Amino acid sequence: MAKDKSIVILDGGRRTPRADILIKNQEPGLFSRFSTTQLGGMAIRSALEHTKVDKGLIGHVVMGMASHAHRDAIYGAQGMRWRGGLDDDVPALTVARICGSGAESIAVGAEMMLAGVRHDKARPFTVVGGAESMQYHFSLYNYRGRKVGAAVQKYGPVDVRGLPSGTHLQDSLLMGLYDPGAQMSMANTAEELGRRYGITREDADTLGHRSHMRAKQARDAGHFDEEIEPVSVVVDAAEEPVLVSYDTHIMDKINMQKMARLRAAFEPGGIITAGNASAVVDGAAAMVIAKLSDAETHKAKPLVRLAGMGVAACDPQIMGWGPVPAVRLALDSAGIKGAEVARVELNEAFAPQALACIRDFEEMGIDPEKVNPMGSAIAMGHPLGATGSILTLTCAYALRRAGERYGVVTMCIGGGQGIALVLESMN
Repeated sequence: MAKDKSIVILDGGRRTPRADILIKNQEPGLFSRFSTTQLGGMAIRSALEHTKVDKGLIGHVVMGMASHAHRDAIYGAQGMRWRGGLDDDVPALTVARICGSGAESIAVGAEMMLAGVRHDKARPFTVVGGAESMQYHFSLYNYRGRKVGAAVQKYGPVDVRGLPSGTHLQDSLLMGLYDPGAQMSMANTAEELGRRYGITREDADTLGHRSHMRAKQARDAGHFDEEIEPVSVVVDAAEEPVLVSYDTHIMDKINMQKMARLRAAFEPGGIITAGNASAVVDGAAAMVIAKLSDAETHKAKPLVRLAGMGVAACDPQIMGWGPVPAVRLALDSAGIKGAEVARVELNEAFAPQALACIRDFEEMGIDPEKVNPMGSAIAMGHPLGATGSILTLTCAYALRRAGERYGVVTMCIGGGQGIALVLESMN
């Protein structure tokens, strides 16, 4: 492929650790102090530092984010841009494809370069990535224009003393996990896939156990070190900050017996539990992309080439199956076969969803053992808008470390979609 048509991800991309939204389900999570834009700004700042591209050559910022409804999230990528240390003359775009937003940012950034219409030739590099604070707010609906206390509520804070007794707040996090189109929650769509594919509770627990074991092994071997930027957190005005260096949900001591004792979380007789579903965490990632020709001109070091992309849709009642058609499209886009894929980073939204995809990947020639060799979201969590960019960094660095050529990054998307990227190592 011509160098001016080839998009590369540069060496130096970084992510934050993924931190549980609660500590032991009893205290606010370590990253509860940070908004989505703060997390994204941390990732951008670190990526620019390690990529070593002159900030004056950054022409655009494109960042993924799923929820636009809390704290300063309305500013999205713009807030991440200035928090990341980029000047005010750098435009920033927020993209939202729910769980696929972090991968979509890479696709959109690449397409802007290839289309050329908005590509800034004087500043040919683009920061891409994603961020998500899953500390979603509790909401009070339908009170604008209604009497609250002695006045009619127009805008601004609500004086709770003026609300009628029995008023309830809705949890935006929980509400967002229900799809009115499918008329079921995301977890129930995964239960449906489990039924269609004959996946058992033991199958699901086995995958969950494997995810934690593999993530622990990779962490202990230092395989995440080159992608993670540790974050220092001051907890409740403590004198000494806490340094968060790794994904906090990975369990050091886990066994199948303990997992088998967990109750079904979403429906009677179901197979999804707290032990085989993705953890709810906060996190962010960022990287710099460029045309290969521009990278060479400015002596920037490519890590991987974006060899193929695919986005697909499916029945929302089996939304977790979306990676299957998306991977087919991405492989066709890259012009390769499944047997050529050395590793797949598949987001484990729920164990039965991931297992259904893995079975169909095998029919494409992808070895099941090559899927999530370092664990995935069951062990490390799924910060919605960030996950696609996090998995991209994990895959890219792993390809280089193992001397492999092709990797696939893919995930399902709430509402019935899937997205996939094919990466080709350049080392």
